Formats: sequence, structure tokens, C-alpha cells
Amino acid sequence: MSVLAIAHRAGNSLAGLHEANALGVDVIECDVHEHRGRLEVRHLKTAGPLPFLWDRWELASASAPRLGLRELLEADRHGTTFMLDLKGRHTRAARSAARLLHELGHDRPLLVCGRHWPSVELLTGLPYVRPVLSARTRAELARLRTRLVTGSRVHGVSVHRSLLDKTLVGELLDHVEVVMTWPVNDTGVLEGLLTIGVNGIISDEPDLLAALVAGRE
Repeated sequence: MSVLAIAHRAGNSLAGLHEANALGVDVIECDVHEHRGRLEVRHLKTAGPLPFLWDRWELASASAPRLGLRELLEADRHGTTFMLDLKGRHTRAARSAARLLHELGHDRPLLVCGRHWPSVELLTGLPYVRPVLSARTRAELARLRTRLVTGSRVHGVSVHRSLLDKTLVGELLDHVEVVMTWPVNDTGVLEGLLTIGVNGIISDEPDLLAALVAGRE
């Protein structure tokens, strides 16, 4: 199969959605949070009762408008393949997403990923969902390797690039169709990952994604 070009966080805004579709990427990723009964797509996290959203060096007002998953899906005009990255160590977002997808009559392929695997697995009963299990740390990777051998089959895995080598990628591909990795924002890094067999590239860089798509022609 071709190497998947995955636009990291592009689904967190309507502008990002349109720009990524214009590039011709294969998958558009968005971060899905359940907040007070509503599914929101955003990278920034809430800060409890404090009036802001945050992530490392970034702050934003908690009162600023937030894009909902419903609005994102309804705005799509390209038959986009989305990847929903479910956030949080609970299944509320997954349960709400299942209800929303049913309401919208969604039936196109949809990737669902997350580091909280019960959330991902909750949606595997939907016929169009392709589950992707994520691992960010060495401890998570160790659990992932065991899970792939002992559990039900999943479509793919998403593993931080610092954990990957050629032997591991080969092992993972014995159990899944796609081995994705992030962050890939440099051409040299991209070439190294393709050399070891990675077939899903998650990037924030439009030029890198465009080059990946153009390389198939």
C-alpha cells in the first residue's frame, strides 16, 4: 500500500480541514475532547475552573468559540477520511462519538486512535471504524506489543518515532496494516522512517505532506 499522508491536527479548525484537503492528504487528524456533554475538536486542554485553555507554552481564553465534532463532520465536502484522536482516560468521548456518528448517518471509513485503548475498542463494532492503538512511551509500547499478540486484530498502530527501529516496525506490520508515527516535520526524518518501513506519516508541515502525495505520481 502507499504511505499514508496524515495531516496532524488539521481537523481542529475548518481552515485546517480545507487546507489539508487542498493538499490531497489521505487522512485528516483531529483531537476529540468530551467537555460538559459536548464533543470538541481542539489540541488545547482545559484547566478545571480556571478561565483558559493551555498546552505547554500556549494559552487561550476558555470563552473563545470552540469547534465541535458535529460541525467539523458536517462541514466536510470532500468525503474526507478523518482520524479521531480520542483524548482523556475515560470512555465518555467514545460513547458520545458513537451516538453522534449514528445521528449523522456516517458510513465512510473512519480511523479512531488513542492512548486510552478501551475508548478505541468501544468503537470497533461500527463497520466503518478502523481502530488504531497509540503508544507514546516505552511502557505503553511494551503493552502494545503484548496486546497485538493476545488481543483482537486492529487496523493500525501509532507509535512515537523515538521508539521505532526497523526490527520493531517489521514486528508490528506482522499484526497490523499500518504503522504510523509522529512527529514527522523534517525531510531527513521522513526519509529515515520510510527506510525502516513506516507506512503512515503524521505531519504538521504542508510542504512535507504535499511532497509525500506528489511522490506517488
